[in-house]
Amino acid sequence: MLTFAMIKPHVVKNPIALNKILQTIEDNSFKIVRKTRIKFNQHSAEKFYEEHKGKFYFNRLITFMMSGETEALILERNDAIKKWRELLGPTKVFKTIYSHPESIRGLYGITDTRNACHGSDSEQSVIEEIRKIFPDFEFDPSVKSKFV
Repeated sequence: MLTFAMIKPHVVKNPIALNKILQTIEDNSFKIVRKTRIKFNQHSAEKFYEEHKGKFYFNRLITFMMSGETEALILERNDAIKKWRELLGPTKVFKTIYSHPESIRGLYGITDTRNACHGSDSEQSVIEEIRKIFPDFEFDPSVKSKFV
């Protein structure tokens, strides 16, 4: 199973934190299928986060995602979506640092926007998000047929 992951700009700017997260990925039996470093502009950030348009944090999120490079990854392993989200910990960093202090967000998250990493929350979002960042990626036909 695949999942989509993004390491956010404040972590990419910190090579020690970035390498620790990449090591965590490897230590948890994920295979990195594809990886790229991207720099969002206004249009690409708004397109990626279009589901959040109109929410109070949208402009803050877009501005943050344009602040530096982002590492985008396609990860593979059994239960990839569930396992990656477990490693991330909850989205709300102010709670996560107490409830899941050893999670990626507990260790490297700063705020709810600067929460270190993104992880797809469903098979549908995996496909949609991979298509936005890796438009030439070829999905296994059995996966693609579920959602096309």
